[in-house]
Amino acid sequence: MADRLAANGEAGDQALVVDVPGQRLYLYESGELVGSFPVSTAEKGTGNREGSLQTPLGLHRVDQKIGADAPRGMIFRGRRPTGELAEILTGPDERAARDDVTTRILWLEGLEPGVNQGGEVDSKQRYIYIHGTPEEGRIGQPASHGCVRMTNADVITLFDRVREGALVDIID
Repeated sequence: MADRLAANGEAGDQALVVDVPGQRLYLYESGELVGSFPVSTAEKGTGNREGSLQTPLGLHRVDQKIGADAPRGMIFRGRRPTGELAEILTGPDERAARDDVTTRILWLEGLEPGVNQGGEVDSKQRYIYIHGTPEEGRIGQPASHGCVRMTNADVITLFDRVREGALVDIID
């Protein structure tokens, strides 16, 4: 993993690894593990095809960070704040009425042509994000529609620390 990330970035860069089986996101800086967060990837497993509702595998980068000053729980539609705050559900069986994107967005761009870049497998065109969710009780188990969900507090922490351009490797 370190060799793969190093081959695609400069020394000292930040890197995120999303471990799908472990439902964890790891933050590395200068090759050192500096953070670990529980996440929720796709309920339908992994896959890169458009419309699959699966989490895409492979090497990505944080292309855009959206929502820097939004309050915790702000609902975004089309990457714009709606002015509405989500009710945060903490029970493992609680489901929100909608699949809202909340608090912060780290929009991912695939870096591997034919795997997660271009055509029907393009992660950016699929709107694959790392983002907050109103369904915090489901974090730690597959539950998303393709994105990587985090608790709202954790996505704020990650957002504030990670730079645009940071590498993201989603592994199965």
